[in-house]
Amino acid sequence: MKEFINGSQINKLQKRLNYNFNDPALLINALTHSSFANEEAEKINTSNERLEFLGDSLLGMTVALIIFKRKPELSEGQMTKLRAELVCERNLAELAQELDLGAFIFLGRGEKNTGGNKRPSILSDTLEAIIAAMYLDGGYEPVERFVSAIFSSGINNPAQGFNDYKTKLQETVQGKPGQTLLYELINEQGPDHDKSFTVEVRLNNNTIGTGNGKSKKGAEQEAAKAALAILNSLH
Repeated sequence: MKEFINGSQINKLQKRLNYNFNDPALLINALTHSSFANEEAEKINTSNERLEFLGDSLLGMTVALIIFKRKPELSEGQMTKLRAELVCERNLAELAQELDLGAFIFLGRGEKNTGGNKRPSILSDTLEAIIAAMYLDGGYEPVERFVSAIFSSGINNPAQGFNDYKTKLQETVQGKPGQTLLYELINEQGPDHDKSFTVEVRLNNNTIGTGNGKSKKGAEQEAAKAALAILNSLH
């Protein structure tokens, strides 16, 4: 496996994760997709599928625990809905994209050539596998710290789990033909493990809302919320 590993890339990813592995082999395993393992079967023992299985359970439990601690005002039903929104494949893939995980995943040639490093299922599974690798490497504490950091915006602002402002804005705009919405990242700052993002939403190239968040998704939701407020005030 050594011939496939770029040490500087692994170090770069560890900085983004804000965690240095005691056993880097666990991280390598978490990044190894089954397509790569199958092509290099003589050199590689296993893919990240078993880690993904463990990571899925760890993630669900950790998000549930954080919601329980931070949001005492939420009912059981609200907590269940928020957790489901946070750990769904779409959201996990977006979080993985913000970490640029696709640049680090070991993929088979066919999978790589067809854009596998951008496929939501692969991105979300890899993120779960990394969480499991963290647990096996350092115990539960780094897992809770990492999950708390990347899910902070969604957990601290549960309205985003119940109100999809981007969808509401899209539905509002679709009522008039010929309208085009575009979200553009205009600024990001802070270290890799604690970035903040600023996004503008534009209607026919005119800025109608700006939002800030600890994730691109959160910033887009805030921009859409601001745009809806402006559009509603015009009616």
